Amino acid sequence: MTFLSTAKPPLKPPENAFWFLFRKQRFMVIQEGGKTRIPEAADLKKTDLSAAGQHFFGMLNDHPCYVAEMRRDEVVPDIFTAVELRQVFRRFETDGVQAAGLAGHLLAWHRNHQYCSRCGKANEDKEDERAKICPACGLVNYPRLSPAIIVAVVRDGKILLAHSPRFPEDFYSVLAGFVEPGETLEECVRREVLEEVGISVKNIRYFGSQPWPFPDSLMVGFITEYAGGEIKEDEVEISHADWFSKDNLPRIPPKISISRELIDWFVDKG
Repeated sequence: MTFLSTAKPPLKPPENAFWFLFRKQRFMVIQEGGKTRIPEAADLKKTDLSAAGQHFFGMLNDHPCYVAEMRRDEVVPDIFTAVELRQVFRRFETDGVQAAGLAGHLLAWHRNHQYCSRCGKANEDKEDERAKICPACGLVNYPRLSPAIIVAVVRDGKILLAHSPRFPEDFYSVLAGFVEPGETLEECVRREVLEEVGISVKNIRYFGSQPWPFPDSLMVGFITEYAGGEIKEDEVEISHADWFSKDNLPRIPPKISISRELIDWFVDKG
């Protein structure tokens, strides 16, 4: 599959459209023969579902894609299964994951920006781009994007991995954190590592990036080297951190995530 993000919709939803339906922030999928697929227009015809506030957001394998929200009191038909959006990451190919993630991201934006933050009037969808515009005062609002760094710190053939209180008991990952106003990405790397585990780093190098729609992050990945200090967890974001060799890794994130890509890079190249 290939996914193209675009804001210009067909004149009306065609028969071959994919429908990314959400209810109470859970994503509706269809499970058939051990496989999971995205609902299509034909599936909606078999039910009495309402697709409130539908929004076109792109093309997946030449199928127009629409995101919509079911009413909270609406009964989910038997052909649908409600899943957490994170579960989709393990069931779809990369382009399907990208489409589902963008659908969730945009739906949250539509839900949270119905009214102008300056004058309080109801916003309208802007016709020429993906944005909302206030018809009263003209304020334009674009989808929110929250940049965050994620970083692999290496030292003498080992990688720094950390456990957060919100993780499962045996789960570890690389460090991450949101960029603050007025801060460069490299400054954020230094600050987050120092704040969370008490060490300093050097030789910061860009690795790659990944949209992370929980709800609207852009993860910017870096590789860096240990420069000094001893591990001292902040006990808020990080409950335990340690250095791990590639032959002695704990439970780590799934392959679809950039956190896993960073760890795989260490295993292969570190």
